[in-house]
Amino acid sequence: MATKRTAPRRSAGSSADKLPDRRLMEQQLAAVTRLLSEHEFGSLEEANAFLQQTLTSGGLPPATPTTPLEEAQQVVYEALEATGKRRLELARKALTISPDCADAYVLMAEEATTVEQARRFYEQGVAAAERALGPGAFTEDAGHFWGVVETRPYMRARYGLATVLWLAGERQDAIRHAQDLLRLNPGDNQGVRYVLATWLLVQDEDNALDLLLASYPDEDGAVWTYTRALHTFRRRGAGPAAEKALGKAFQANPHVPLYLLGVTPFPALPPQYYGIGDENEALMYLQEAAGAWLDTPGAIEWVAGVIERTPVPGLTAKPRSRGRNRS
Repeated sequence: MATKRTAPRRSAGSSADKLPDRRLMEQQLAAVTRLLSEHEFGSLEEANAFLQQTLTSGGLPPATPTTPLEEAQQVVYEALEATGKRRLELARKALTISPDCADAYVLMAEEATTVEQARRFYEQGVAAAERALGPGAFTEDAGHFWGVVETRPYMRARYGLATVLWLAGERQDAIRHAQDLLRLNPGDNQGVRYVLATWLLVQDEDNALDLLLASYPDEDGAVWTYTRALHTFRRRGAGPAAEKALGKAFQANPHVPLYLLGVTPFPALPPQYYGIGDENEALMYLQEAAGAWLDTPGAIEWVAGVIERTPVPGLTAKPRSRGRNRS
């Protein structure tokens, strides 16, 4: 059975998710960071020993906020466990305590009812986080930004802003934000690279996509393998290189062509989590990338032809004919 993973991005109305919010784990991480900052240690081993002793002798002591921003962040953690109106009430309360609480704006953006409203909140969140962090953080911590827990609200707000800009049709700005997020944090704990790969494909940004694909050579999930296959088909045609890439994509996730070719119907609602190689992963990928496949002349016919020579498990029905020209 595939290991379940949370979806790489959140959407408006995410308070209805049944899975625990991963941001709540940062409350413990922040408490650990604060506790260690209150002591001086001669080595990493000494710090680890102190932390282990603390955890085994009663757990972490309650973290007392020392600044308005820390107090506001505590209210955000309460909001993450709330739903509906209460969630928004707590987010607003956090902002009355500190207007620099970026996560409060992120919560409000997630509950927004329009793209424009969400955009406004995300922009305010980015600005709030920039004030809280100060300009030095963007040079001193670049390259490992996510490793500093205080930077994470900024990363969330900016990723959310990139997403709503894309939805609003401001695609080059969305791409610029995503690329800069990867510059700040190439380890990409947020999964920005997956969405960016699709965006670059849709926008025909071939050179930028080449660089992105080369930056993560060990990726083998559906997003990466199918993006590489379509990218190769676009640049080199239906030759051995493209077919080899598509074969690797079939191995990574055989469900993608079933949906892409119309053999399996799309569900009414998108999945909230997925496992590597399962149907939900295929759906998550095609939610963003189906248009790129349909807009590429000959791509669907090419996939159908390759399948005739390289059967995909479960693909027993003939794909429905569908086509659409790229604009």
